[in-house]
Amino acid sequence: MRSRFMLVLSLAPLLTACPSSDSGDAQAALVKRGKVVFETNCIACHSSDPRKDGPVGPANACASAELLAAKVLRNQYPAGYTPKRDTRAMAPLPHLEKELPALTAYMQSFDCAD
Repeated sequence: MRSRFMLVLSLAPLLTACPSSDSGDAQAALVKRGKVVFETNCIACHSSDPRKDGPVGPANACASAELLAAKVLRNQYPAGYTPKRDTRAMAPLPHLEKELPALTAYMQSFDCAD
């Protein structure tokens, strides 16, 4: 009886362990980093809430990686894209190139069902 109890006790952690969430943790960290990048570089013109228009820049929640790369790095729009505002007021920010995956993850973290 004691050996059965010990066996069950030794297997308990295996039976109750959660599945690995490494990819979820990595995505959450990327989103968190993207939020910091956005708050540090973008909210002077865009709203602090990416779902809302800012004083100069439009809402940018759900922006694609292609759009973010074109606007952030070159202040251009991807071919065929219809801009929300065609002001061209944004200065290129090429120093953010390495941060584009994080910025994209943050923009895509909003409800983008539309």
